[in-house]
Amino acid sequence: MRDVSNDSELQTYYRQMVPHALRPLWLDYKELLQPEPRSKAIPYVWHWRDMYPQIMKAAELVSTDEAERRVLMLMNPGLEGRDAITNTLYAGVQLVLPGEVAAAHRHTPSALRFIIDGDGGGHTTVDGERIPMESGDLVLTPNWTWHDHGNHSGRPIIWLDGLDLPLANMLEATFFELFGDDMQPVTKPSDASVESWGAAAGLRPVGRQHTAAYSPLMHYQWRQTKPALERLAAAGGGTPEDGAMLEYTNPQTGGHVMPTMACYAQVLAPGQRTAAHRHTCSAVYQVVEGRGQSIVNGEQLDWESKDVFCVPGWTYHEHANTSSEPAYLFSFTDLPVLESMDLLREQPHPKGRQ
Repeated sequence: MRDVSNDSELQTYYRQMVPHALRPLWLDYKELLQPEPRSKAIPYVWHWRDMYPQIMKAAELVSTDEAERRVLMLMNPGLEGRDAITNTLYAGVQLVLPGEVAAAHRHTPSALRFIIDGDGGGHTTVDGERIPMESGDLVLTPNWTWHDHGNHSGRPIIWLDGLDLPLANMLEATFFELFGDDMQPVTKPSDASVESWGAAAGLRPVGRQHTAAYSPLMHYQWRQTKPALERLAAAGGGTPEDGAMLEYTNPQTGGHVMPTMACYAQVLAPGQRTAAHRHTCSAVYQVVEGRGQSIVNGEQLDWESKDVFCVPGWTYHEHANTSSEPAYLFSFTDLPVLESMDLLREQPHPKGRQ
């Protein structure tokens, strides 16, 4: 085989293509088609002890009027300044002080809120439905739904924002619109979706049809999720890779809560260590309670209550509870996207653990 790198005629040919916006595939073939995925995102943990002083400092310096959303984004160090925690997912920590309002708007990227610190005195209003926000609750603000946030309690409320924003931007499908007033009118009873769709597991209202691709239930309460996890763990449920784990589901279909993001809660018993595996979807974890560590791609990430960590796609990972109390984790992933494109793959570690 000839040495094409020293072939002057071929090099001239390559240069002649440039003005015509052409490039030979054979120059990039091996880079474009890798034997397996290689994520640029890296495993990383954001400790609450570091985040909390920074978000409270933001409260001193920037109002919600000035910022619209007082959020500190969780930037993955491997993604070269992109506003993303993994290749397709965004995460940030948002703070609303007593008496403040984060103005109403809507956007095509889907969003979720997992409440880190709240007593129910804060709220999110989604398409006219006011939803109280307590610690551990999951609140959805799906694609193109109007939403605003307010705090009528006597203390700050803080939550984790999760969005498919990097994916929507990559697809050039991001739209954004301001409502016009700070708060939208409340047109439905408080927690109306819970009353209609969340009364009891396994039951759904007859005569109510929900045709949107996202869940009709906007509010998943931790006071229901935590006991359900405990019952599952007590019954010996779970998998070697994740322990006792539940998915938040769309009560109309039994599927994922949104077409681009799936949400989960899991519990690890004291001393429990899971088996290692990897999958093409990426994941973001919020530590709800407890203390432990995760080994991600051979790197140990130590975590405790309120910390956030990420697992990039196709990286081996395993979790361990290193304390004497149960450890509870919330997570969201881009699994529905990979699933819908038939790109979801999963593989156990050949040795069981890293």
